[in-house]
Amino acid sequence: MTIKFLSLGSGSSGNCYFLGTDNYGILIDAGISLRTIKKAFKDNGIEMNCIRAVFITHDHADHIKFVNGLGEKLHIPVYATSRTHEGIRRNYCMTEKLSPDSIRFLEKRHPMQLLDFKIESFEVPHDGTDNVGYCISVPDGKTFVFLTDLGEITPVAAEYIRKANYLVIETNYDDCMLEMGKYPPYLKKRIAGPTGHMSNSATADFLAANMSGHLKYIWLCHLSKDNNHPELAYKTVEMKLKEKGYTVGKNVQLFALKRTTPSELFEL
Repeated sequence: MTIKFLSLGSGSSGNCYFLGTDNYGILIDAGISLRTIKKAFKDNGIEMNCIRAVFITHDHADHIKFVNGLGEKLHIPVYATSRTHEGIRRNYCMTEKLSPDSIRFLEKRHPMQLLDFKIESFEVPHDGTDNVGYCISVPDGKTFVFLTDLGEITPVAAEYIRKANYLVIETNYDDCMLEMGKYPPYLKKRIAGPTGHMSNSATADFLAANMSGHLKYIWLCHLSKDNNHPELAYKTVEMKLKEKGYTVGKNVQLFALKRTTPSELFEL
């Protein structure tokens, strides 16, 4: 079975990812407009009515600000932990609230089945109301893991990363660019803290130390506009992997996702 992956946007302006088959799919987060999603789907031959659910990682605006359109206008169920749903309800960006008909609840580390997808959420450290990554097992033994925002890789996060054949993981900032940049000290501290974001070097170090033969694709996500460049994130990870004897393009495929425009459609 062919599995399709498409990043519709990955960064502080909005995050949303599609994972699906030829017949159905899901979205991870809903931080970009319904119009943008529809255009990207049309460009890639994906039907909007194939979406069976939206899964939310946390309640920050760049991950939820257009979830109402999916839940209320298109009647797509929205899955999140109970605390995340409460955070969504309170968030300033939610001028129109989700109705009870749209809301579905998840418990961390309690897998659920959605057609052929086995979906499990797990705790990650970030400063939202509640924060999860997702581990999604699909037919033919493929496992996707999504970690879009996290301050550090905890033992729980590491456990799921090691299961991945296909990994979407944050490389938000370059250490030097953040340190020398224009952000105020409190914001720099928040970003670099244990409930903030992952740096290029921290993600690269972990991947190099934990690389396995079953990891086939890595997508670097949620890159900062002001404190990172796609080429820099890519090269940082590529060089760390090379130091451990792994060659990008041979042992593993590596991509830095675009902040505000869709990626290519990956058919795996």
